[in-house]
Amino acid sequence: MEIRHLRCFLAVAEELHFARAAERLHMEQSPLSRAIKELEEELSVVLFARTTRSTRLTRAGKLFLDHVPRVFAALQQARDSVDAAANGFYGQLRIALSDGITPSRLPALLALCRQEEPEIEIRLTEVPLAQQIKGLHDDLYDVGFACADEVGDGVVTLPVWSDPLMVAVPARHPLLAHKRIPLEELLRYPLVLCDQQACEGHARQVERVLRRVDTEPLVAERVASCDLMMALVSAGFALALTGATYIAASREQGVIARPLAARSPLLTTYLLRLDREPSETLARFIERVRTIESPVDTGSTLDDDPDSLEEFGP
Repeated sequence: MEIRHLRCFLAVAEELHFARAAERLHMEQSPLSRAIKELEEELSVVLFARTTRSTRLTRAGKLFLDHVPRVFAALQQARDSVDAAANGFYGQLRIALSDGITPSRLPALLALCRQEEPEIEIRLTEVPLAQQIKGLHDDLYDVGFACADEVGDGVVTLPVWSDPLMVAVPARHPLLAHKRIPLEELLRYPLVLCDQQACEGHARQVERVLRRVDTEPLVAERVASCDLMMALVSAGFALALTGATYIAASREQGVIARPLAARSPLLTTYLLRLDREPSETLARFIERVRTIESPVDTGSTLDDDPDSLEEFGP
């Protein structure tokens, strides 16, 4: 089995069409078919069921497809490690980000890492939560951040940062008459929420808040980033629920943060790692994470009473 066999398999598996796969690989269809046949003989299975009208993966093909991308990911990481060593780095920390990360904290964390251990290369990857968890188990990432602590066996979650969960309100909106917005009033208006796959942990925390009252929310849109969320709020398209620091860091004009009435929940960010003794490099990184804090100046929109803030996990 050679790398070319795997490249051919992956192209056909993704295109489900031999002619298109051959064009994508810049090769003739005949050697592509021969490479697939050689791979099937090597594995002693049929990977594709072909007819004159269609090509589809067999059950064995689908199982094989689960593993092949990891081979290429491992090869890429090997290349990256060699490049890092050639550029003077003596170690690497692979960090996965899901649900976004509090904007003001990430630059501070990276700056601290560069200051204290400039010889360690930091590699960041934005992925959905499920992909982050799988990547931790498959040794594609050393550590990750997400707004979720329900991550299954084998992964440790550590709450590291919390932000007041606020309502992002467009300027001149009727709800601005409330210093603290009742949830029942909020649910009278359309909301823009995080996509449940792209930002799974964030969506879980927000939707748990929305379930406090027996009213179905009017979801105008689900988005994959807080930047788009704030843009829609600024345009008056809908309201949003997100962390205070996300609203404070928004570049959009006319977005005002208001807390919810009664006890305001906290949007919590968790650090995720495998349930085993961390390496010395990872242990030092975790200690740096603990030192990063980002107070939010939201003026009169936040209640100064700490008892009015309620920790709220996923």
